[in-house]
Amino acid sequence: MRALAVLALLAEVPAAAQTALPPLAYTQLRDPARERQARALMETLRCVVCQGQSIADSDADMAGEMRALVRQRIARGEAPEAVRAWLIARYGDYVSYAPPLRAATLPLWLAPLVLLALGAWLARATFRRR
Repeated sequence: MRALAVLALLAEVPAAAQTALPPLAYTQLRDPARERQARALMETLRCVVCQGQSIADSDADMAGEMRALVRQRIARGEAPEAVRAWLIARYGDYVSYAPPLRAATLPLWLAPLVLLALGAWLARATFRRR
């Protein structure tokens, strides 16, 4: 009996440790125009956990918290660009799918061009040999 009680207590610990997401994580705003603004902004922000999905598409708890933050700020009347600037200041340039061109983000902008040029050079060299 005592072992069963200990087992029940151990099973309960992980469930108690989980936190509930903010109410606006999955609840839309009442004003359709503001919800459209919030959704459009969420589509342009990268989930810091998934990194390949926007916060609008991600099921990660962190993305839910970010969605709630976006909706709260939009509901208060903040402009989407102000909310974006606040999130970038909080999480860094990486949170945006279109990071600004700066010295720190220059590799993000140049890497595709360098890789494309390298691929073209390799393809040209391969076709020349044949």
